[in-house]
Amino acid sequence: MATQTTASCTGSTLLQPLSEIINLPLDQVNFVACQLFALLMAMWFRIYLHPSKTSPFIRHVVATLLGFYLALFCFGWYSLHFLVQSGLSYSVMIFAGLEHMHKYCFIVTLGYLIVCQITRVYVFDYGMYSADFTGPMMVITQKITSMAFEIHDGKTNVVRMPSLLEYLSYNCNFMGILAGPTCSYRDYMAFIEGTCYQARHQENANGKENGKFKQSEPSPKNDVISKLCTCAISLAVYLSLYKLLPVEYSIDDYFVKSTPLYLQVIYLYLAMLALRPKYYFVWTLADAINNAAGFGFNGYNKDGSPRWDLISNLRILDIEFATSFKLFLDNWNIQTALWLKRVCYERCPVNPTAATFLLSAMWHGVYPGYYLTFVTGIGMTMAARAVRHNIRPYFLVSDSHKLVYDVITWACTQVAISYTVVPFVLLAVGSSLKFYRYDYPY
Repeated sequence: MATQTTASCTGSTLLQPLSEIINLPLDQVNFVACQLFALLMAMWFRIYLHPSKTSPFIRHVVATLLGFYLALFCFGWYSLHFLVQSGLSYSVMIFAGLEHMHKYCFIVTLGYLIVCQITRVYVFDYGMYSADFTGPMMVITQKITSMAFEIHDGKTNVVRMPSLLEYLSYNCNFMGILAGPTCSYRDYMAFIEGTCYQARHQENANGKENGKFKQSEPSPKNDVISKLCTCAISLAVYLSLYKLLPVEYSIDDYFVKSTPLYLQVIYLYLAMLALRPKYYFVWTLADAINNAAGFGFNGYNKDGSPRWDLISNLRILDIEFATSFKLFLDNWNIQTALWLKRVCYERCPVNPTAATFLLSAMWHGVYPGYYLTFVTGIGMTMAARAVRHNIRPYFLVSDSHKLVYDVITWACTQVAISYTVVPFVLLAVGSSLKFYRYDYPY
């Protein structure tokens, strides 16, 4: 097992002994170790490289160099793709006119990502998640295209092209190089320059600003601790359950033939429930790292407490208790959903829903399971809209009727999500079609 684990990791083998002791793939050990290191560096960055103590130039340099180090540790020479992708897009932004810059950046950046995904899947090792260097490239793709569209639309305060250092710092900083999340260039520059606390106020329902202008800089300590606790719980749940409830078992011939249909549905839901904490852990830890560095402040709540959810990527309770397909998607991978909305849904003149799901599939990768999932998602979204529009009004006559509707739609949503996402997990077209062939009640 050790040989196989080492071979599947293109990054550093320094932690190979630890990988063998805890019986986890080396690439996963490297990832977690680097994120924990990034968390410590984020605290140091906020305290010792505070905007009041040093210049934006130094903050850019340190954030970029630390990001490159983490990338090299996890992915080895594959991390050069991050520089190539960023460099190509930067060249496009310099030489293309403002009118078409966003289009060319979108094509070049997404095209390079897809080429890398094709080579990783079909040239190197099909189905290999280990050392997936295209993961960070997906976030870089979002950042580059977001910046290009913001500049084109005039929705940012950028009055000049960012310098190469600023551009690389935005794309490859140590806080988000491994797991994101994506953010706007304007917000990132405000964080680097120390102006992110000056204009963030949560408004009350009456439209007035909440409370007085906060002169003192809010501390992210409580939010970071809370998010780290969420990470610990999520990781414990995932490590305890994911081997007991593998999604692949749902297409096992013996299981399908010997298990009643309703138990198959329950198992499918539980298998997906056991899988989600992996994403909760990764995205919440990434959010905590950014917050620890002082990035992510989003104004104040009505009680005056600071909010640190500017770049949060998920809302766990809203996901688990979602009563519609849309509510689930709105609270899952939030920054990606916002990116898809900005660059595709709001701009596509014909069938924006289908176009957005197709773009999401292309961005995720070239596994057939991705496309099967997102094509299914189009139908699920349309069906959910029809149900909400035509059936929901009949249940709004009383609170008890509304409660019944919420319970039914929660169950239907969770089952629909589980059914839709199975090909995303199985990846291969054969396994996915085998799942579809079985007589599930959808």
